[in-house]
Parts: sequence; C-alpha cells; structure tokens
Amino acid sequence: MSTHPLTDVTRAEYCVVACAEAWRGDGEILAAPMGLIPGIGARLAKRTFSPDLLLTDGEALIVGLDGTPEGWLPYRQHLTMVTGGKRHVMMGASQLDRFGNQNISCIGDWHRPARQLLGVRGAPVNTLNNPVSYWVPKHSTRVFVEKVDMICGVGHDSARAAGPAATRYHRLPRVVSDLGVFDFGTPDRSMRLVSLHPGVSVDEVREATGFALAVAEGDVPYTRAPDAEELRLIREVVDPANTRDREVRPV
Repeated sequence: MSTHPLTDVTRAEYCVVACAEAWRGDGEILAAPMGLIPGIGARLAKRTFSPDLLLTDGEALIVGLDGTPEGWLPYRQHLTMVTGGKRHVMMGASQLDRFGNQNISCIGDWHRPARQLLGVRGAPVNTLNNPVSYWVPKHSTRVFVEKVDMICGVGHDSARAAGPAATRYHRLPRVVSDLGVFDFGTPDRSMRLVSLHPGVSVDEVREATGFALAVAEGDVPYTRAPDAEELRLIREVVDPANTRDREVRPV
C-alpha cells in the first residue's frame, strides 16, 4: 500500500478528484456530468488540467467557468455531438455488472418489474457513440451485481456480441464510487479495482461487490489526493457550499 495521503481531505473530495480525472486529456469535448460530485469534478478539471472542456448549464447553453453563457447548444446539436463522439458523459447506475453493463430502467423482470426506475433514456446511444464513465455514490452489492436486470448502458461483453458496429466507438474509461476507482483494463475487459480511497480496504470493496472483482497486481494505491490549489478551488470556488458532503458523507 502506498504512503497514506493528506488526512484533512474528505472522502467526497477524493471522489471529486477521481471524477475530474475521467476528463484528463479529453481536449475540446463536451463534459456531461450527472450528479453533484461529477459536476464539481468536471468544473475542477476545466479550471486545472483540462481547460478546453466544454460545460453546459444542463439545458441549452455552453457556459464559462463563472456560468456566463458562451454559446447556444440546442438539443439537435447536442445529439450531433453525442453521435459524433464529442462528448464524455459520466452517468449514474442503479445496477452495474463486471463488464460495465448498466441498468437505470427497472429492477426485476422487465415484463413485471419490482421497481420502475428512470428508463433506458439515452444510455445505449451514449455508450455506443462516445466515452462513458460511471459514478456510484454508494457502493453496494445492490448496485454492483453479477448480472443487470436490464441492459441500458452497453458493457464490453454486450458490445462484443453485437459486433464491430457496436465496438467501434465503445469506450468505458472509468468507474468511480465512494470506495474507490475502477477500470476495465483486464484481458476480458471486466472491471478492475485500480485505487482505494483512504480508509477503505480491498476486502471492504470485495464485500460490497456482487461479483468477483479483479484487482490490479501488487499493492493497490490510494486515489490521488487533490493538491493544495485543487483543494482551494473545490472548497472556495467550485463548491463553497459544500454540497459534495451531501452525496458522500465524511467518514
């Protein structure tokens, strides 16, 4: 295990940085974060190592760092960016399996579900046309499941089964939860633990995961801590109201 990082950084702040890192190196691309902490992460990334990211107001405007409108992005143009691969979305997941198949539609059999959720929405188009990462604020066996009840976001095995048209632009860079960071860098493209948030053990992550989780060889490092400037930006500029702690409570 790596040397323990700064002790005054909260779990939520580690999650913010982990989400921000999803957009590192993306260049001029539309960041589409879903959730409080991914939204803070996207704005942090734009203020630091990914200045070319494009942000929106969540409706129809491209906005600057201070929220000032910089451009008009009607829905039809937004869809063009999606199908052209010029967007990196970070979606949530009611269920997520080892290959990255995501469910946000229903729990139980589709013909008679126990719970109706958000619906499939744009998940299939997102995953087949532009990079998609995932954010899970409460890591548990209810979310990280052996098999999703319905495929909304397309995972690696499903894309392979559908053929080259599905795999051509399919990319799932990372999954961030309140316990750690994961990718799909294994030979069969199944999920792998790549870093732990401080205070979390590998056994804890495995116990909260409903499938056999691959673990990176050697000691699993801690998730990167924010540097002093990033921490200042998070606390004083991007999220001075500390909304991040509502999504991931301090431990």
